Amino acid sequence: MYLGYNKLQGVIPKEIGSLTQLKEMYLGGNKLQGEIPYEIGNLRNLEHLNLELNNLVGPVPSAIFNISTMKALSFLFNKLSGIPPSTAEFPNLEQLYLGDNNFTGPFPGFITNASKLSIIEMGFNSFSGFIPETIGNLKNLERLYLSGNYLTSSTPDLSLISPLTNCKNLRHLVLGGNPLNSILPSSIGNLSVSLESLYMNECNISGNIPKEIENLNNLIVLQLEDNELTGSIPVTLGGLHKLQGLNLERNKLEGFIPSSLCQLNELFELLLGGNKIYGSIPACLGNLSTLRKLSLGFNKLTSFIPSTLWNLKDILYLNLSSNSLNGSLPLEIGNLKVAINIDLSRNILSGNIPTVIDSLENLQNLSLAFNRLQGSIPETFGHLKSLEFLDLSSNNLSGLIPKSLEVLFYLKYLNLSFNQLSGEIPKGGCFGNFSIESFMGNLALCGSSRLHVPLCKTRTHGKSSSRKVMLFIALPLSITFTLVVFVFIFVLMKCRKKRTRPPTHVEMYPQRTWRRISYHELVRATHGFSENNLLGRGSYGSVFRGRLHDGMELAVKVFHLHFGEALTSFEAECAVLSNIHHRNLVKIISNCSNDDFKSLILEYMPNGSLEKCFYSDNNVLDISQRLNIMIDVASALEYLHFGYSVPIIHCDLKPSNVLLDENMVAHLSDFGIAKLLGEEGSMTQTQTLSTIGYMAPEYGREGKISRQGDVYSYGIMLMETFTRKKPTDEIFIEGMSLRTWVGESLCRTIMEVVDTNLLRRDDEHFSRKEECVSSILSLAVECTRESTLERINIKEAVSRLLKIRV
Repeated sequence: MYLGYNKLQGVIPKEIGSLTQLKEMYLGGNKLQGEIPYEIGNLRNLEHLNLELNNLVGPVPSAIFNISTMKALSFLFNKLSGIPPSTAEFPNLEQLYLGDNNFTGPFPGFITNASKLSIIEMGFNSFSGFIPETIGNLKNLERLYLSGNYLTSSTPDLSLISPLTNCKNLRHLVLGGNPLNSILPSSIGNLSVSLESLYMNECNISGNIPKEIENLNNLIVLQLEDNELTGSIPVTLGGLHKLQGLNLERNKLEGFIPSSLCQLNELFELLLGGNKIYGSIPACLGNLSTLRKLSLGFNKLTSFIPSTLWNLKDILYLNLSSNSLNGSLPLEIGNLKVAINIDLSRNILSGNIPTVIDSLENLQNLSLAFNRLQGSIPETFGHLKSLEFLDLSSNNLSGLIPKSLEVLFYLKYLNLSFNQLSGEIPKGGCFGNFSIESFMGNLALCGSSRLHVPLCKTRTHGKSSSRKVMLFIALPLSITFTLVVFVFIFVLMKCRKKRTRPPTHVEMYPQRTWRRISYHELVRATHGFSENNLLGRGSYGSVFRGRLHDGMELAVKVFHLHFGEALTSFEAECAVLSNIHHRNLVKIISNCSNDDFKSLILEYMPNGSLEKCFYSDNNVLDISQRLNIMIDVASALEYLHFGYSVPIIHCDLKPSNVLLDENMVAHLSDFGIAKLLGEEGSMTQTQTLSTIGYMAPEYGREGKISRQGDVYSYGIMLMETFTRKKPTDEIFIEGMSLRTWVGESLCRTIMEVVDTNLLRRDDEHFSRKEECVSSILSLAVECTRESTLERINIKEAVSRLLKIRV
């Protein structure tokens, strides 16, 4: 009976159990629902039962597991739960598909007794416990798919591997997403020489990659990403000549990239990002003409980008970001004509952007941010018709923003901030969708008032010939007059020089004794405000790490005075920080100020910002640490809102403004747009922009600030802390937001949204941890109610968080 892949609905009728001579039944790919009828167990001659890709629920009837003639059984992609006891016997079973259901419990015991099994697919369920070593009894096994469960190894050396060496026909071994908590044993080299794919990603595997892996010379795909692997990349991997995919990303591998990888002439993707690999990129990688994806980002690579890499004419994805690569971009970058994604950000690249970049007509994503590129943005960027993402921020680019960019109709993200661009910001095309965040921190941009930049001045040109005549008369007179004035000013300043000295330092406020630190001391402490000392950039300033001659470490926030509101931000921070004191607020040491230079000197926080901590591969905070940090932030807010004579509204709460000291105690920082509420203490209006995603609705619509607005931002940050999802994450589209995503999960299960680093079902304290995170996210939802009247205040939030911690 073949009824698969139609549009059948409803339940499977129990009368189907009357077809006692039936040998094959295919009902997959429909919209059937309800439970599998028990009567199917009456079909004693059944050899093939396929119910995959439906909406079936409930347990699998135990009677089905007594059909001894069964050869192939598929329940893939349903919502089934409950597997019969291990007493079931399938002497003729060859193929078993249980994947993508809701099955729980230990590894089903009947599987290892089905001696004819060649295919086992039980991935993406909630099976737990040990993978039995008796699985090695299945001599005919060709495919074993166990990914996405909670299975583990009974010994630290991955006891599963040795038994599997008995399976001489094994071609595919997929174990990814299970907490194996083991090392890779050298016996991995004794697995079947027929093995074509080995997936052990996200298995909490540590130790070295055994050199014996070279014995698997028919391997096509090797994926070991998202583990704790250490040591160097084995040279012996170069012996896997059939390898097409190698993924070792996000481990702790060190050493050089072995040149032996250049022998993998069929390699399609090479992914080594997120490790601690150093040295230079082997030039011979440019000879791998089959390469389509190359990811070496987030390592410690140095030297130049080899010129041979630009010979990879068929490369689709190239990621070399977050290394220390130097040199300039060559004209040969134009060879990458089919590339879709190029990320060279956060290196030390210099020179101009080549105009031949217009050859990359298929390019969708390009990031050159945080380098030392200079010159103008080429007009030829307008030829990149497919471009959706462009980030050129934090370079030394100058000149005008090309109007040719207006025709990039697919451009959704543009970041040109923190360069030295000038002139008018284009208005047409995609530019109508961009905000000030795309252009902030430049030298002299002008344009629309909605972008909070000065309006462009219109020039009028003289047309009469009489003006030309006046020019010849007025020019000599004006030059003479200017010389006289110059001489007068020079003499006057020379006389005054003995009486006054330049204001290189201004003491901040008389009510406290501040440490006096001169501009020249700051220059020495920060090595001339070197890029190597840069801690971060914000809307109105850059922060540098410094060390004074007496060994004192400090953070120096230098304001970008060419940016219109930087002076206001400096004065606001001085006014707030000089009058408040709390253990969870960043402490000010002094300031340094003259007409051309404004800086705040702050306590140095060695663990950086909460944002960097969240998204660092090397720093995973547990539930307790995250909760303590958020209690610290809430305590700081409580002091600002209720502990000072006038309520202070921070207005820009976000993880990058939360700094962590050596003991991981959180300190709230950046009061550049903070506001005092005044006597009524309820609500006021402002035109100052907060950060998109964290901004309260009433702030974004009407510029209204209040204590409740800060509480809203705090609630968003609380959600981000426990989901590790930014409110601007790309998954939040078409009406979905971080708020609604978290809110809806509370009605089902928080496991859908919680950071996977926090909760694992095999944790002995899982239920208590789940309850804790659920309580925290419920509180976050109450902080982010649409109506300000429905939001709780920060005092209540602190009280409830303390109770949750207990």
